[in-house]
This record gives sequence, structure tokens and C-alpha cells, in this order.
Amino acid sequence: MATAGIVYVLVGMTAISVNDMLIKQLSGDYPLHQIVFVRSGVGILFSLILVQAEGGLSILKTRQPFLHLLRGLLVVVSNMTYFVALAVMPLADATALFFAAPLFITLLSIPILGERVGPMRMAAVVVGFGGVILMQRPWEGTAALEVNRLVLLLPVVSALTYALLQLMTRKLGATTRASALAVYIQAMFIVVSALFYVIAGDGHYVQGVSDPSLIFLLRAWIWPGDGDWIYLLGLGLNSAVIGYCLAQAYRLADAATVAPFEYVGLPLAVLWGWLIWNELPDWEVWAGMALIAGSGLFVFFRERAKARVVARAEVKARY
Repeated sequence: MATAGIVYVLVGMTAISVNDMLIKQLSGDYPLHQIVFVRSGVGILFSLILVQAEGGLSILKTRQPFLHLLRGLLVVVSNMTYFVALAVMPLADATALFFAAPLFITLLSIPILGERVGPMRMAAVVVGFGGVILMQRPWEGTAALEVNRLVLLLPVVSALTYALLQLMTRKLGATTRASALAVYIQAMFIVVSALFYVIAGDGHYVQGVSDPSLIFLLRAWIWPGDGDWIYLLGLGLNSAVIGYCLAQAYRLADAATVAPFEYVGLPLAVLWGWLIWNELPDWEVWAGMALIAGSGLFVFFRERAKARVVARAEVKARY
């Protein structure tokens, strides 16, 4: 089961890297809520096909609607905060800050899942958050930063809400199929983006706004150009793959096993940034990336070593 969970998370993270690249590519012309609406409208169709394959529409019934609603809101907040930052930040920078998520997962697994985190793992988490602080460049004035300091915090907020989302997935996944979890998420995206359209879809809130992140969030909907439909449809398919694979990964394996493999997104983000926008991270980003990824991988290997010791002790106890 653990191996299957790892495979699913690797596929999901590859799809996420493509998703981020496409949204950043489209962010100069379309509002975020329009991109999300089209992406989720297409994505929910693919997700419903998976629902049918896993047992039919009956698996969408749930006795925990409030928890699924909360999970849906968390993923909406996580995506919105991340993508608003992505519109103005280099892809690798935003991705690296978002990868504080496994550190948050380790911390939050204590009160939510009742897991024990020893002093070595806790020290690694502290080092990882040191990398987050390094990437925030607290020693520099606001004028020296390429983006608003608040924007630099948005991927960290996204990481926190994503961590809560995945821990809830672990709990809800015990009784809910991955395809159903994906459908609930897509439905929440459709509802929220439709509300954005009703409130701000004509673009009247963007008048006089100069901040690129707010413009991306509030600009008016437009009819997509012929060449952009393929990107939007690709986002929809990707969205279904992401929702299903990540839900399945956290259903099949514990959080400590799955979360570290999400770091495959870091080199992929650097690759896309270099190939498409000729972006390469500054030294603070490289250093912060190394601290965040290194601490997360240390936590992973420490947890795996602990699990092997416990397993051997259980075997000995039987004989």
C-alpha cells in the first residue's frame, strides 16, 4: 500500500507542476476565477468518470458533509493564495515556499492524527522553517524586494491550508473513495469561482488597481482565444488527475510516508521556470530550498527508520 501511495503522489506532483506552469502562462490574460471555473468544469467530468469506475454515483453519498465542505474550503484557500502569488513570483520561488507544507503536516499530525514527533524530527522541522524565513529575506527593505512582502507570505499560507487538507484527506479517506473526494473538491471550486464571477466578473473592482496579483484575481472574464482552449482543457484534465492521485496517495499510505515525495515538485518547478521564462532562483531561494527539502527528507528517513525498529520489535515479541 505504501508503494502505491508513493506512485500516486509522484504522478500527482508531476501534474501539479504542469498545472502551475499553465496557470502562470495564462495569468497575464485571464482572471484566476475564470481559469479555475473552466479547469474545474472539465475536471469534474473526468472525476465523475472515475466515480463510475469505482462504484457509481452512490459512492458520492456521505455522512460527513460538514467535514467535506471544510476540506473543500481549505483547498480553495490553498489554491487561491498560491496562484495569486504565482502570477508575480518566479515559479521556483513560489513552489519552494509552498513546500513548507510537509513541515506543517509533521507538526499538525501531532494534534490531528495523534502521531508522536521526537526531538530530532522537531529539530528538522525548525531547520526547514529557517529555510522559509531565509527566502522571505527579512534583512531587506520592501523597496529591495521584487514583490510585495505580503505576496511572499501567500505561498506559506497556501502550504498551511494544504497541510490541513491532506490530514483531513487521511481521515476522510478511510470511508470515502478517492474519486468522490476529487468530485467534492471540483464542485467546491466551481461554486466559489461562480460566486467570484457574480461579484467581480465584469471587472469593475479592478479599476484603478495596479498590483498585478489583485489584477489577476479581479479582472473581467473574457472569451478564450482559439489557441488557449487547449491549455484550459489540459488544466481540466490535470485537475482531475491531481485530485484523484493525491487523495488516493493519502488514503493508501500514512502522511509521513507520502509527504516527502512531494519534493519532486521542486526540480520540476525550476525546470519549467528555466525553460519557459528563463528564470533561475537567487542564492536565497537555492539555500532555502535546500533547507526545506533537506529537513523534510530527514523527517521522512527518520520516520522510516523508526517504523523498521518497531516492526522488528513486534516480530521478536511473537517468538
